[in-house]
Amino acid sequence: MTQHLMNTYGRQPVTFVKGEGVWLWDDQGKKYLDALAGVAVNGLGHAHPKLTKAISVQAARLIHVSNIYNIAEQARLADRLCEISGMDRVFFCNSGCEANEAAIKLAQLYGHGKGVENPAIIVMDKSFHGRTMATLSATGNRKVQAGFEPLVPGFVRVPFDDLEAVRHVAEHTPNVVAVLVEPVQGEGGINIPHDGAGYLQGLREICDKNGWLLMLDEVQSGIARTGTWFAFQHTGIKPDVMTLAKGLGSGVPIGAYVARGAAAEVFGPGNHGSTFGGNPLACSAALATLDAIESEGLCAHAEQLGNWIRQAFLDQFKGVAGVVTVRNAGLMIGIELDRPCGELVKQALAAGLLINVTADTVIRLLPPLVMKQDEAQQLVDTLVPLVKNFLSQ
Repeated sequence: MTQHLMNTYGRQPVTFVKGEGVWLWDDQGKKYLDALAGVAVNGLGHAHPKLTKAISVQAARLIHVSNIYNIAEQARLADRLCEISGMDRVFFCNSGCEANEAAIKLAQLYGHGKGVENPAIIVMDKSFHGRTMATLSATGNRKVQAGFEPLVPGFVRVPFDDLEAVRHVAEHTPNVVAVLVEPVQGEGGINIPHDGAGYLQGLREICDKNGWLLMLDEVQSGIARTGTWFAFQHTGIKPDVMTLAKGLGSGVPIGAYVARGAAAEVFGPGNHGSTFGGNPLACSAALATLDAIESEGLCAHAEQLGNWIRQAFLDQFKGVAGVVTVRNAGLMIGIELDRPCGELVKQALAAGLLINVTADTVIRLLPPLVMKQDEAQQLVDTLVPLVKNFLSQ
């Protein structure tokens, strides 16, 4: 590896050169089962024919102009996202943190428009919203915030999955204007509300009662990952704001901020912008991604396969000391152990399997949506012995 790259990543000792479906090959010719999908990005796996064709055709036609002009692919993608979400308007950017930054800016502008002098946003412990200064400040993880003080003010933190804590803030903090929350916490350890749909339904009621915006960070949970287009669609409610990225472009950088109702009308010309956001190439990749997910039935497949994988792990780990729980929302899967388990990442890599450990003790699996049953079985058969051996030491 070159010495000229900044030391900002704890990289694994492997270089991938080719991919197909759920498989990757390194520069030594070794084959790996990808159960991480670029951290929920490569929903269509690698080298999906519909995606590669769309990118190639668009690259030969037009890659970038500017948002000072109309962009046909962007308009089509906005229409499609609003169609499948029931929302009203879309702003395009390049990443999840940019989408969340836009949501934070919008909440502040919304609050000032209501005459609130110092608008505040409720955020959750163990959340992750990005690494810009505002999204870092909103994130509920002191480890990633350390050393970057002073943080951006204007956030009120409460425990995740605790409606009473939010109600308490509503009674004592008059300058709150919004709630920002992940329907399923990804970086926090695949944390799922204990009451299922009840948590988001409760937040919706509190926001409606107080005139707040409900803003959902679906950067990781969106684009069919949990078994519906968006995780909120399991709950029967709609947010005022939703942020997207990761799986939207299947590896081509694109993020989106989607809004409805009053929230969709807050920004005007000059309030926000992006040089590259929503360019023709990125939007073509996203359109191809959505088309492939729909035509191949990947929403339902993600839910069914994710539930199967969870049950397979539960069966294999029954009675195994050290396994706390296995939980999933579609193909967001977490295996929680009773001890830090980061070393399993390298052990799995050596065994030809790509996984991730988050929150120190949770094995996080985010397989491509196109994973087949036999590939899921191979995932289970490879990982279970590694975990059992690790726990027996």
